[in-house]
Amino acid sequence: MTFQHSSAVSVVGLGPMGAALAETFLGKGISVTVWNRTPGKADTLVAKGAHLAATVDEAMAASPFTIACINDYPTMYRVLDGAQGGLRGRTLVNLNSGTPSEARAMADWAAEQGLDYLDGAIMVPPTLVGGPGSVFLYSGPQDLFARHRATLAELGDPRFLGADPGLAVLYNTALLHFMYAHMNGFLHAAAMVGSAGVPAAEFAELALGWFAPVVLDPAGLASQAPSLDDGAYPGELGTMVMNLNALEHIARASAEQGVNTAWPTLMQELAERVIAQGHGEDNYFSMFEAFKRP
Repeated sequence: MTFQHSSAVSVVGLGPMGAALAETFLGKGISVTVWNRTPGKADTLVAKGAHLAATVDEAMAASPFTIACINDYPTMYRVLDGAQGGLRGRTLVNLNSGTPSEARAMADWAAEQGLDYLDGAIMVPPTLVGGPGSVFLYSGPQDLFARHRATLAELGDPRFLGADPGLAVLYNTALLHFMYAHMNGFLHAAAMVGSAGVPAAEFAELALGWFAPVVLDPAGLASQAPSLDDGAYPGELGTMVMNLNALEHIARASAEQGVNTAWPTLMQELAERVIAQGHGEDNYFSMFEAFKRP
């Protein structure tokens, strides 16, 4: 399949991320038209060669497709309501955050307007846009993604997830949860040893320098992922009963040291629930069953 590369792109919304998108396109030699509710935010980009549109209509008409980077879906509706000339026949790539149902509703609304629509998510901070390791997620009509793939690739690796427009934001929220869970695990652990006067920097040397790369081996986790789909959790190397013992110790130690016990207590309670469901002799991945339902 041959992908088209656009020589012009419009960017609507010039917060830190929107500005980074526009600047990246400019750096790749692409003509960029920008619009923002506060026009002054475009000054730096205009100085670098961007064209400032007076209206959303003007911005969307200036390029084969428009990337919108606005706070949320309700704000997006308000912004697009200002497109007095109509949206029919235009293409919009929406990069904001919210929920899958909001993305699907936006796609339905766009279809009613005759607007071609891709939903997406940005998986890196503004400083990494356009650089190595920059990943963007997209969902919606595959032919529309294919049509603009080459241009979207200027921002980072474009990952197409499927026709369901809610998939990009679903992946985004799931991956962010994964990130926060890891960070919170480290922060809680640092608080535990910190209660005994151990500096966080000293703890990090062992926790992040050895423990995380070896014990929390991403390749090892990936190798176990098929068991989640199969619902098979063989416990030859460790059972939920054994893990519950460790989780109980974490909760008790947290209480003894005077640090917050909410998270370790929750994990203990979930483990107890899974064991009650009959997974006591299965491995820790059977905790998946507790997360699959309320």
